Amino acid sequence: MARFRMYPTSEQEQQMLLHCAHARYVWNLAVEQHAHWRRDKAHHRPDGRRTGAPSFAEQCRQLTEARAASEWLRAGNQTVQAQALGDFAKAKAARFTSGFGEPTWRKKHVHEGFRVIGDDRVPEYEPDGRPLINRKTGKQVMGRAVTVQKLNRRWAQVKVPGCGWVRFRLSVKGKGARLPEAKTFRVTFRNGQWHAAFAVIPDPIDKPGTGEVIGIDRGVTVTAALSDGRTLNCPQLTTRERARVRKHQRRAARAPKGSPQKASAYAKVARLKARRRTGARSGARRPRPCSPAPMTWCGSRS
Repeated sequence: MARFRMYPTSEQEQQMLLHCAHARYVWNLAVEQHAHWRRDKAHHRPDGRRTGAPSFAEQCRQLTEARAASEWLRAGNQTVQAQALGDFAKAKAARFTSGFGEPTWRKKHVHEGFRVIGDDRVPEYEPDGRPLINRKTGKQVMGRAVTVQKLNRRWAQVKVPGCGWVRFRLSVKGKGARLPEAKTFRVTFRNGQWHAAFAVIPDPIDKPGTGEVIGIDRGVTVTAALSDGRTLNCPQLTTRERARVRKHQRRAARAPKGSPQKASAYAKVARLKARRRTGARSGARRPRPCSPAPMTWCGSRS
């Protein structure tokens, strides 16, 4: 997964928020359909046989009918809405193996995002470099690809349905400095920031081959304790940042209920905590002295 910060214009942001609303609405409709379907209730076909809950193909057909009847849905992109149904179908099929259980409701201001599938066509190849041939037609398989363009060494742009080209920032070095080659990507909006996560297969990491074995014990106070006595900790807020969080929390507690002052104080706290989460994901401010030595295998005890 390759994740980049997006910088849309005000018009593009409004359209992307509309995509988020449409994707969330379609997802919740699918959740409602499957929640109300019960085996003890007869859902008969014309031939008298019982039918199950609507499948992905049936829901796509119903989506076409809903778009014809609703001007609000018709103002959005059908591909974005269909991808929300596809995500629901995958979540429903993996409810026993994913660890998340049944798909649940998505809420506004909490689950803001949508998935985009690439509209470009590129030839696909076998792992050994030979063209991938369709056995039925005898022609080379053409796969989907996300349309991205590199503007300069720090900026690139990706094509989002209904929004045109949206800029995102590249990293200085590493995998984030290269243009992602993916078939799909997901756009998310959280804490006032837009991000695009491209479904990219990471490059394999070669083992050092030293033959050393080390055990890792994960915890809460200490993120990871190594069997050789060393400890690893995820990045945390600095002393000054923690003081600012407490200050804004006190102001929010003293502000009247439902007032703009309370909302503003909580928003500032959320931005500070989001900075810590972003640093933990990217490895920023990670303490260097406690980096582990090269190892061949790691054992984990939770």
